Amino acid sequence: MNKNFKSLPFCLIAFFLVCSLNVSAQKKHEIFRQEIDKIITASKSDVGVAIMSLEDKETFLFNEGHKYPMQSVYKFPLAMAVLDQVDKGKLSLNQKIHVTKKDLLPKTWSPLREKYPNGEVDIKVSELIGYAVANSDNNACDLLFRLVGGPKKVDQYIHSLGIKSIAIATTEEEMSKAWNVQFKNWCKPRAMLRLLDLFYKGKNLSKASTNFLMKTMTETTTGPNKIKGLLPKNTKVAHKTGMSGTNEQGITAASNDVGIITLPNGEHVAVVIFLAHTKLDEKSRDAVMAKISKQAYDYFLAKK
Repeated sequence: MNKNFKSLPFCLIAFFLVCSLNVSAQKKHEIFRQEIDKIITASKSDVGVAIMSLEDKETFLFNEGHKYPMQSVYKFPLAMAVLDQVDKGKLSLNQKIHVTKKDLLPKTWSPLREKYPNGEVDIKVSELIGYAVANSDNNACDLLFRLVGGPKKVDQYIHSLGIKSIAIATTEEEMSKAWNVQFKNWCKPRAMLRLLDLFYKGKNLSKASTNFLMKTMTETTTGPNKIKGLLPKNTKVAHKTGMSGTNEQGITAASNDVGIITLPNGEHVAVVIFLAHTKLDEKSRDAVMAKISKQAYDYFLAKK
């Protein structure tokens, strides 16, 4: 009997097994999409979501075409721009910046101001990044903007990385003066997902700068109930949150969280959640993000 003929049954078994696995994977993929759609629909809000395995690149996008106000999420690309200047030798993490009382605006979120209410203190660049990213400090943010030449310079840097569907146009001080200014700083979910992927790969920043920012984002104190809300305790999440105020009509313009989740198996999932134009209270907004994040965590962990 022909040798190839003898092997045919095994080949058929292998073929049908592969087909079965592919069908199963496709079904799980679709079920996951449906679960995220349900969460978004139930929120009765404008929710943009982008999720990707940073190892095998499987990606899910929801409402990807919308321009979402970033609020403090833009402190993540700002930190990347500052660290790019560090890598080029134009700045140093140990470089000290003199902070005056005039720099510490009173009517804005600022743990830096709370610690140094009278200013007149020298703060390292590394500390300013920590305040801006991990504590979402608005005064530290604007000090960093001035250090690199303003929002336009940060915008140009991010665009130079090939990330186009994002706009960084105003400072925190400018955003605080009028409701509509916040919409000048926008991003599409896919663009932020690509930025997280580039950051994770460490191709645009040095290894030292990548590790520094990853550690800083892991130490984020804001938004503990957003992406991290339903994840197992001690799950490593490097993330940046952002949130607007609520206007007289009860509308919150933005409640966001973007970051990288480390799974127990050591692999990573990038998650971008922009929740906009909503009447949900803060607890409910956080719950929407936590549910989406937990679905992603469970899906990619089970996949492996």
